[in-house]
Amino acid sequence: MADKEGSKQTEARLSQQRTVLYIRPMRVFLALFALALVIGIAPLNPASANPRYASLIMEETSGKILYSRNADKKLYPASLTKIMTLYLLFEALQTKKVRKNTRMKVSKVAASRSPSKLYLKVGHSISVENAILALVTKSANDVATVISEHLGGTEREFAKKMTRKAKALGMTRTTFKNASGLPNRAQVSTARDMAKLAVAIRRDFPQYFHYFSNTHFVWNGRKYKNHNRLLSSYSGTDGIKTGYINASGFNLVATVQRNGVRLVGVVFGGRTGRTRDKHMVSLLTRQFKKIKPVQVRSASLPAAPIPRPDSLLELAQAKSPPPLPVRAPSPAPANIIPTTTRPAELATKSGIIAASPARWAIQVGSYTRRVSAHKAAIRARQTANDVLELMPAELSLVSSGGLPLWRVRFGKLEEKQARSACAALLSNGAACIALPPSLADAG
Repeated sequence: MADKEGSKQTEARLSQQRTVLYIRPMRVFLALFALALVIGIAPLNPASANPRYASLIMEETSGKILYSRNADKKLYPASLTKIMTLYLLFEALQTKKVRKNTRMKVSKVAASRSPSKLYLKVGHSISVENAILALVTKSANDVATVISEHLGGTEREFAKKMTRKAKALGMTRTTFKNASGLPNRAQVSTARDMAKLAVAIRRDFPQYFHYFSNTHFVWNGRKYKNHNRLLSSYSGTDGIKTGYINASGFNLVATVQRNGVRLVGVVFGGRTGRTRDKHMVSLLTRQFKKIKPVQVRSASLPAAPIPRPDSLLELAQAKSPPPLPVRAPSPAPANIIPTTTRPAELATKSGIIAASPARWAIQVGSYTRRVSAHKAAIRARQTANDVLELMPAELSLVSSGGLPLWRVRFGKLEEKQARSACAALLSNGAACIALPPSLADAG
C-alpha cells in the first residue's frame, strides 16, 4: 500500500515538473512574441523609436505649420546643407558676381572630397550651371567645395557666410561648417529651419528654382539621376533636395504643389531612402486632404508675353485697386487653370470659374509679374490673418489697356469678413477694396 502511495506521489511530482517545464518555455515564447510586436510597431511611431527623426509640413503661402514632430531638434542636415550653398550661388548669379558660364577652378582640397562626387581633377574647372546641376542631382561634394572656394576664398570662410545668411533668413538654430554636409559635429540644423530655407530659396530666386526639378544630369557622357525620387513618383513635386550621412540617416526636403496649394515637407532621420520617401508621401497626402485649393482664373487675352516688371506701374496698381476692365470671355465651361501654368500658356486660354452663391470678395492689387502678385497675397494673409489665414487666393490674368496683369483677390467671404480684412490691410498701409457679390461674381 505504501509502495502504491509513494508511486502515486512520485508520479504527481513528475507531472508537476513536466507542467513547469512546459509553462516556462511558453512564458519565454510569449515574452519574445510581445517583444517582436513592440519592435514591429515601433516604426509606426518614428518620433519615439528614432532619436534622429524630425518632420514638418508647412503651407508655403501662409507659413502655417500643418504638422510637426521634433521640428526644433538640432540634427545633422547632411546634404541638405547644399541648399544653402545653392542659395548663395543663386545670389551671386542675381548680383552678377558670376554668370552661368563662369568657370570655377578645382583645387586640391576640392578634388579630395569623398563621394558622392564627380571626380573632378585638380586644375580643371566646371561652369556655374553644371555646378548647380551637379549639386541638385548627384549631390557632388567636390563641386560644393569648388563653389565655396570660388565665392568665399576658402570653404571655412564660405561656411561663415552660410551661417550668417541662415540667421538673416530666420534659421535661428542652424550652424554651417562646410558647403557639402559632410560630417561635422558642429554642423546642425532643424526641420523648421530647413523648411524656412526651402521657402526662401524659391521666393528669392524663382528664376533659378526650376533647377531642382531636373531628374538627371549628364557629365562627361555619364548620366546621373536625381536622388529625389518624389520628382517622378509623387504628382506635383518640383524640388528640392535629399541628404544622407551615417549620423543623420536619410533626410529630405520636398516642395509639392497641387490645385494651387503648395506644401513644403521636411523629414530627418529616415532609416532608408525608400521608407523616408514613403513617410514623406504619407505626411503630404494627409495634409493635402485637409486644405482648400487655390483657384486661378483666366480672362481672354491676346497671345503676348508679359513684359519685364515695372515698379512704377506696380505701385500705381497697388494704390489704385478698383476692379480692372476685362474683355468679356466667350461662353465656355468653367475652366480652372493650375498656378503652375505659364503666362504665355494662360494667354491662349479663356473661361471663368462658375459664379458662387452671393459672396463678397476683396481685391489687393494687380501686378505685371506673377511673383509680385504671389508676394502680395502672402502679405495680405499675414496682415489679415484672422480672416485670410488659409483662405485660397485667386490669381487672375486680366487685361488693362492691352497690358496683361496679375490680379489678386480673395473670394467667397461674408460681408463682415471682407470689410474686416480690408480694414486690417488699409490700417497697415496696404491696398484693399471690398467687392459686393455683384462685382465679385462679375470678375
